[in-house]
Amino acid sequence: MDEQERTRVGARLLEDAQGLGLSLDRRQTDALVEYLAQLSRWNRTYNLTAIREVEAMRVQHILDCLAIVPLLRQLLPAQATLLDVGSGGGLPGVVLAVMEPGWVVTCVDAVEKKMAFVRQVSGVLRLPNLKAQHARVETLAIEPVDVVISRAFASLDDFAALAGRHVREDGTLAAMKGREPGDEITALLAHGEWRVAAIHPLLVPGLDAQRCLLLMERTHAGA
Repeated sequence: MDEQERTRVGARLLEDAQGLGLSLDRRQTDALVEYLAQLSRWNRTYNLTAIREVEAMRVQHILDCLAIVPLLRQLLPAQATLLDVGSGGGLPGVVLAVMEPGWVVTCVDAVEKKMAFVRQVSGVLRLPNLKAQHARVETLAIEPVDVVISRAFASLDDFAALAGRHVREDGTLAAMKGREPGDEITALLAHGEWRVAAIHPLLVPGLDAQRCLLLMERTHAGA
């Protein structure tokens, strides 16, 4: 992106973030614009995402991930740990790390080139709270975290089975989905270990599609 396009993208991000109840400072705006530039540049060679146009990336990737920030802020303290499973090019992990410097965000993906990209982004954006691990989630060795989150990673049941062990005893599994996945919720509940604590519809500016965030907790949580 040239400087003119960066300015346009930054202005649109500021405006749409306000519609999500978010106020972006200069550091956050510049970081998100640079992330888009890096994603666009790397995508030409490494196919990090099927979306090619910067404006489409801005809406379908950045705004989609920004939409969950107010909900996670209600759930988490200023200092927290998060694991982004099946992160791909760092979504939503990079966006969360930009928005909350006190959140330590670890992105994990089975594709090494995608984690190489996230490590590059961590350096370019100067995000010491953003980490990347090349691994399959079922073999990952990591201390339990406050929230394990996924974006279009797997069914709720598979997500819980593969990633649930990485959640602290009183922590949360968070799944970004399209429309409310009734069949997946039924399958999850049938196993009895996890339950859906809340389903939050998401209104993403410029995106004509249903989106929601599901928050899950262990069935014995708080018992």
